[in-house]
Amino acid sequence: MFPMTTAATTPSMASTAIRLPHFPTFRCTALPNLPPPQFRTSFNRVSESRRSALFHVKASEDASSSIDTDELFNDLKSKWDAVENKPVVIIYGVGGAIAIWLTSVVIGAINKVPLLPNIMELVGVGYSGWFVYRYLLFESSRKELTTNIESIKKKITEV
Repeated sequence: MFPMTTAATTPSMASTAIRLPHFPTFRCTALPNLPPPQFRTSFNRVSESRRSALFHVKASEDASSSIDTDELFNDLKSKWDAVENKPVVIIYGVGGAIAIWLTSVVIGAINKVPLLPNIMELVGVGYSGWFVYRYLLFESSRKELTTNIESIKKKITEV
């Protein structure tokens, strides 16, 4: 709105100057002044012609990796049409989204309590150590774990 000048521009106010207050500057003397880091990588040593050869990208059409969107939508539509209780599926989906949101809120609240995140981390490390000792350290316990996983897979797929 008003121009910021230090000296007046009109002839009647030619000797008037605006002085800004001087604030002292503080420097931290506990830390030394370090030089800026210099990054030396092997990439910098590659010549320019070699760089362009390294980053030469060529697009190719591969029929095995392309996804047919019409086929995907038709498959999803046929699966949705095969569902008998659509309102129940929608309720489960909304309930799952609410459960994820609620879990996020609870975890955020736990993280704000001063010592609780560290305690939870300690519990997690302890449980991970127990799991490794119980199921992964010895061959017989690894076989037991794989049989447990296979039985759970069977129970899920039988439904």
